[in-house]
Amino acid sequence: MAIIKQALISVSDKSGVLEFARGLHELGVKMLSTGGTAKLLADNGIPVTEVADYTGFPEMLDGRVKTLQPKVHAGILARRDLPEHVATLEKHNIPTIDLVVVNLYPFAATVAKPGCTLEDAIENIDIGGPTMVRAAAKNHQHVAIVTDPLDYSSVLSEIETNGGVVSDATCFDLAKKAFSHTAAYDSAISNYLTAVNEDGTVGAFPEQINFNFAKVQEMRYGENPHQSAAFYRELVAVPGSIANYTQLQGKELSYNNIGDADATWELVKTFDQCACVIVKHANPCGVAVADTPLSAYRLAFATDPTSAFGGIIAFNRTVDAAAAEAVAQQFVEVVIAPEYSEDALKVFAAKPNVRVLTVPLSNAHNQYDFKRVGGGLLVQTPDMLNVQSDQLKVVTRVKPDASQLQDLLFAWRVAKYVKSNAIVFCKNGQTLGVGAGQMSRVDSTRIAAIKAKNAGLNLVGSVVASDAFFPFRDGVDVLAEAGAKAVIQPGGSMRDAEVIAAADEHGIAMVYTGYRHFRH
Repeated sequence: MAIIKQALISVSDKSGVLEFARGLHELGVKMLSTGGTAKLLADNGIPVTEVADYTGFPEMLDGRVKTLQPKVHAGILARRDLPEHVATLEKHNIPTIDLVVVNLYPFAATVAKPGCTLEDAIENIDIGGPTMVRAAAKNHQHVAIVTDPLDYSSVLSEIETNGGVVSDATCFDLAKKAFSHTAAYDSAISNYLTAVNEDGTVGAFPEQINFNFAKVQEMRYGENPHQSAAFYRELVAVPGSIANYTQLQGKELSYNNIGDADATWELVKTFDQCACVIVKHANPCGVAVADTPLSAYRLAFATDPTSAFGGIIAFNRTVDAAAAEAVAQQFVEVVIAPEYSEDALKVFAAKPNVRVLTVPLSNAHNQYDFKRVGGGLLVQTPDMLNVQSDQLKVVTRVKPDASQLQDLLFAWRVAKYVKSNAIVFCKNGQTLGVGAGQMSRVDSTRIAAIKAKNAGLNLVGSVVASDAFFPFRDGVDVLAEAGAKAVIQPGGSMRDAEVIAAADEHGIAMVYTGYRHFRH
């Protein structure tokens, strides 16, 4: 249990520190500080002693050495329950430091700036700060360590309420946060430095990669009831990512809910037009763009009403009452949108089990994609490529018209989010049939056509996207038989000439992108 008589405050992030220090002063706590923090407190009339005055040693080596001194660290590390520790402090006239308030130089923010040099990065590696944090956290039975400004008010309240004491439970919780804080800091330094090449440039992949995630929640189970699971969020989640969700209503999100919600949201936010995406088991089963959320939803749902049952639905526009009423007529697990009208929320309130989420719209994306394998981790940059019309190469005698070209680009964008082998039939900004995850591309083509037929949709005049090249002409024969009139694919097969000839035989326009979109 920490009895707070003296605090050391030295923070890079100064948000809230004035109010906190003023509160400590009013409770009779003496304060030590360094550099800019000491000046800030003094300039605002808060009594404070400079660490240099306290230790009798000035800051030196351009500020590299400030707190690395026995009078500081003995005061932090001494165990108050060991007579020999107490005697040592008395012998050397060292008071205890009972509260350490420290956060670290902004290393991650520094290296993220354009033009940051290795020298700039090195100078923003904090030494004294992490040392104090770790010392206080190690001795948490006697010292409270605060690294997060969000904890200021609760710590201050506890000191005031408990007669100057911070409880053992709180000190232990603060220590855990402190070690996590220094772990994240060291991870950022390691990730940066091990990516620096001999010429000083920074490579895409560090020699050692470290990541830090905070647990958001434990879940009832994982993909299956016999598996345990939890959801973790990056310490600074990418803007606009599913990790930034706010749940407005509904049951607790499950492991599969979050996985499918991520797939749904990542696709819908790529569209500039008003769009709706429906995902089931990680694959889009309906996607459409239209003038309103209601129209987009109706078109997306019409693609595959059977698969949409119990799916995840996302919009990239504010959901109004009309769209909400249409969605609420079906069984849906999760609805995601940037915003909802008040009337739309009233509609969903009548369906209390439906999980309704908001996520801010942003085109930002993760730095890396990961896949866990036995004993290792596969790491790649995310697939953010969206080809434009001027990048397409027409390889057939028939050329796509303007409407077909627009649909081809729409289909290509959808195919990127469908498990390979991916085949997507589209027309007029609506998916008509999706074939996903088959070992054979021709089987995916057949399945996509069957799904369209089962939904009562006409494929005559449709366009098709294939996420990778057609290895044989049979896939083209199947889509032509279904009524498709244009195809977009990467090209690059040994039998490209045979595939192009098949398209010419069927009077189909075919364009190459030069890029594939495998999604395993």
